[in-house]
Amino acid sequence: MEKKTVLAIVLSIVVIIVYYSAMQIFFPPAPPSQTESTAQSLPSPANNTEAATPTAVNTAAAKNEKNEVYAVEDEALNSDAEYVEVETDLLRIKLSSAGGDIVSFKLKEHKDGDELVDMLLSGNAEPHAFTITLGGKTLNPLHDVFKVKRESPYIVSFTRSYSSGDSVFTLTKKYTFVQGEYMFELDVVLDGAGTPPALNFAGDTGNIAYTLGFGPQIGPKFKTLNDREEYRHYWTYTNGKRRDEKPGASNDAVTSAVISWAAIAGKYFAFIAVPDATHYGYVFSTRNAEEGLGSASRLYIERPVILSSLQTDTFRFYLGPKTSSTLEIYETNKSYWKDLNNLNLSSAANTSGFWAILNPLEWLLKKLLTLFFSIIPNYGVAIILVTLIVKLILFPLTKKSSEGTLRMQSIAPKIKELQAKYKENPAKLNAEMAALYKKEGYNPMSGCLPILIQIPIFFAMYNLFNNHFDLRGAVFIPNWIPDLSQPEFIYSFAPLKLPLLGWSELRALPFLYVGSQLLYGKVTQTPDQKGNMQMKMMLYAMPVIFFFVLYNVPSGLLVYWIMSNVLTMIQQLAINKYLAKKKTEQLLKEESGRKVIAPPKKNKKKRS
Repeated sequence: MEKKTVLAIVLSIVVIIVYYSAMQIFFPPAPPSQTESTAQSLPSPANNTEAATPTAVNTAAAKNEKNEVYAVEDEALNSDAEYVEVETDLLRIKLSSAGGDIVSFKLKEHKDGDELVDMLLSGNAEPHAFTITLGGKTLNPLHDVFKVKRESPYIVSFTRSYSSGDSVFTLTKKYTFVQGEYMFELDVVLDGAGTPPALNFAGDTGNIAYTLGFGPQIGPKFKTLNDREEYRHYWTYTNGKRRDEKPGASNDAVTSAVISWAAIAGKYFAFIAVPDATHYGYVFSTRNAEEGLGSASRLYIERPVILSSLQTDTFRFYLGPKTSSTLEIYETNKSYWKDLNNLNLSSAANTSGFWAILNPLEWLLKKLLTLFFSIIPNYGVAIILVTLIVKLILFPLTKKSSEGTLRMQSIAPKIKELQAKYKENPAKLNAEMAALYKKEGYNPMSGCLPILIQIPIFFAMYNLFNNHFDLRGAVFIPNWIPDLSQPEFIYSFAPLKLPLLGWSELRALPFLYVGSQLLYGKVTQTPDQKGNMQMKMMLYAMPVIFFFVLYNVPSGLLVYWIMSNVLTMIQQLAINKYLAKKKTEQLLKEESGRKVIAPPKKNKKKRS
């Protein structure tokens, strides 16, 4: 039993160490990308002095396709861009007549430090999202000044005429925002006045008319992209299945399938594009980051060549919290947009990859956490209460494990006899050991079960604390643990960093964890383990190793683990007291049995 227990412990620790090591190897901080072309960095609208003149659009692509496109001169338009602001109960949006783009998309109920979260993150240039490029994504998006029409407080349209070959067409971008929604609608209308617009360019997914682009990055601001602090996932959803797309440093992720939606998901916020039924091409790109921005996260939607004289393409976009409660409204007819019920947008809030198998357990823990928070509005206290519930649920197994340990100690002499007797016959030894266990009613795995069960709970807790939206900015202890989703610190010596480790902050929770783990080991150590060098190594070395592994994890996870150790120690002290009493009773019972047998022998001697 002892060897199997040690093996189970070692395997569990190896799994955890491999997991965190893999996170560092496969999800390292994204290296800064160099700006390869100024074509990706849009000029500021204030400096756009060419918008009112007849300018060739996408000249390079136009010549390649023998198709030239020009913005039609309009003396009624000013050369300077005009800004339009739209505000709902949830959003504060700023649009520009330069290209008819959105330049700011702020969430009124969510903060980024002292400011509102802006879902459009840019480098040194003003962000421009939902741009139109007449051609492929490598060309300049339209930056001409459009005519602005405010149709209502929540509906704004931008219009500009272009000439293509012998025809003239009108391009209109119409935005519709609604109260109580993070989702809005964008209609792209091309009206050729009886003639299909002569737009035929080479794109990544075939011949296209235009490219609708989102980027350069989703907000809010972040230090680095990795699995703990912030990350980006790229998904498409079709036929009821979500697929991971994998754009890289040297290649884009390209798909031309008919999809239900495409998404760029961060740790707490997401951008989701929901197209109409038209067959579009989709390109995810992380290349060509703007100057002043370490990485890019872009989605390009390529529109196939237009064959009709009047074409309206309708897109809906979600820019907001990546939470199940927010996204589920699109599946229950509670949204303004009533035709999204079968799209399963809430799956964008679920954990992806291998650890997705823990989603049910994570969901249950999240429900418990939310329940306790509704009673005591402090997530740190809620974590402690969830830990208490978990320990109470596991207590019967822990108690059974301790009883099994006591039982193992009582049959240890018999096991040694069998090992000595059948040391030359391993098969016979295993058979005799199994028979002994069955006779004594002992299960060798009983001591390992509580350890094995806690492994998925640990990883579910990690995913929960690392992704649960409500923990973002959740204060436990003011001025020490202000955000349970982030590592805490008591002193910062930035910009200095410790050699090799790269740490720039002194944290208290990892030290408290080591202390609690050492005490936990001392309390749970059995007498027969005290002289075992392997167990001493486990007792003293592993907490130190875990100190380095867990130094930068979310503080909520360490609060859980420290409290788990403390509660386990309390449980173990109670179990030890119970076992001591049980052992005493067992010895008294054995002693009493011997006294009952002895008197007849004495009486027999007297008669003789």
